[in-house]
Amino acid sequence: MRTKTLILAAALTAAGIASTMAQSNVYSLNVVGYYNVTVPPSPTNFRMVANQLNTTNNTLNGTLTGFPSGTIFLRWTGVTFATHEFIDSVDKWDPDSPLAPGEGGFIRNLTGGTITNTFVGEVLQGSLTNPVPQGFSIEASMVPQAGTVTTQLGLKVNEAGGDFVLKWKATAGGGYDTYEYIGAGEWDPTEPTANVGEAFFSRKIAAPQTWVRNFTVP
Repeated sequence: MRTKTLILAAALTAAGIASTMAQSNVYSLNVVGYYNVTVPPSPTNFRMVANQLNTTNNTLNGTLTGFPSGTIFLRWTGVTFATHEFIDSVDKWDPDSPLAPGEGGFIRNLTGGTITNTFVGEVLQGSLTNPVPQGFSIEASMVPQAGTVTTQLGLKVNEAGGDFVLKWKATAGGGYDTYEYIGAGEWDPTEPTANVGEAFFSRKIAAPQTWVRNFTVP
């Protein structure tokens, strides 16, 4: 068996190859990746972030660490936001919450400086499925890759139109940039893009769908 371990930067560029042991033509590919997300200070102190790497502990405490006390994570429940506060004396979120690949939420930075978090974990490969419910939900790609949400990242949309993507503005005053899928492959005003580590709101007007992505690292 030949085993390769690749270290990927945020844009999924191979940065190194370790240990090779050839025994047969059977291959096992394990890919470890990392990416950084930054949360600016006030007045633009919110950022929608996403976990896009698999770890042994896909929770807030397993993926978001080392924040100043009072940092807030807001997780959408389908109806409202649940609030989680970071307590730096114990290096934990109160309460903890799942944060699997493809899930995200808001981080609110209450300090006067920029906060940076490094996500580290395995890049998922193969057939990846992420259920997207009807109505509003916070979604993200299950792999750390930037691109247009449907054409490149594979987000499923209602072909008759009516689905929305809302992206948080990184400008003073906040709010959302809104994109509507109008059918026949067209978006108004244009197809939205998602950056590495960025989550967004999805609004499915008609029915739930499954975001399916077949992904393999070259």
